[in-house]
Amino acid sequence: MDRKDSIIGSDPAFVAILDHVSELAKLNRPVLVLGERGSGKEMVSARLHYLSARWDRPYVPVNCAAFSESLLDSELFGHEAGAFTGAQRLRKGLFERADGGSLMLDEVGLAGATVQEKLLRAVEYGEFSRLGGNQSLSADVRLIAATNEDLRKAVDEGRFRADLLDRLTFDVVAVPPLRDRPLDIPVLAEYFARGMVRELGWPHFPGFSRSAERELEEYRWPGNVRELRNVVERSVFRHADAETAVDRIVFDVFPGQTVVPPVEADGDDASGGFDDRVAALEESLIRDALAAADGNQAQAARALDLDYLRFRRVAKKRGLL
Repeated sequence: MDRKDSIIGSDPAFVAILDHVSELAKLNRPVLVLGERGSGKEMVSARLHYLSARWDRPYVPVNCAAFSESLLDSELFGHEAGAFTGAQRLRKGLFERADGGSLMLDEVGLAGATVQEKLLRAVEYGEFSRLGGNQSLSADVRLIAATNEDLRKAVDEGRFRADLLDRLTFDVVAVPPLRDRPLDIPVLAEYFARGMVRELGWPHFPGFSRSAERELEEYRWPGNVRELRNVVERSVFRHADAETAVDRIVFDVFPGQTVVPPVEADGDDASGGFDDRVAALEESLIRDALAAADGNQAQAARALDLDYLRFRRVAKKRGLL
């Protein structure tokens, strides 16, 4: 985490989590951070470290999903020379490099059985061995694990060790999704917009139009803060006018697909066939929803109980966008 980064938010649901993290940071215990993708698990994990007494020691994050089991073993615990093909020299792992500080295990649920066993020993006794080695090593490391997976379900399915889950969960921090902290959406949107304005060299941020604000507020944000940042920065960039308010929110960056009409079977009149009737119904539903929402796509999608991106795909497919 860049120390210049800050966690932005004043919604009560989010402030309560930050207060909880501030208290947990004082304790030298493992913590599990839960949250959807893009919700801020990494920044909350870093906050646990930088508010702790270990703040001036290494903070080392690793994404367990980025490695095979053997490579993750080597990454975390190091390896001896000759441990595997290409291991020409001894290499210290992240546990040794994080000594005195904190090690953040992102997507910990994807660690394999061998790594889980070694993690359990490291958490319980502070001891581990390098891949290909027999010497017992030790490191003073606070573990912070993060995942968007239900690890209790993974335990029930035999994919995660119950004893390791017990050791990692002195306490659990559940980062709320962006849709559950609605007061933060306009604050974050303006923050990201101003960052893009500086990058573009504009003299000031002209703001969002009221219709654009409504779209931002009404969208469900399945990708959470990360998605909000991408959408806002893209929308400001494509607006390309430093003097007028941003009035179009670009949620979907992919161009619309060309619809190829179905080939009629020999002897069949497809004009009233199943596919045509489904298409007519979709077009009617979307047209009516857009009319009832005064053209607000996010509101129309919600009225039809559709994901926003799916709504746009279907609307484009039917020639309504």
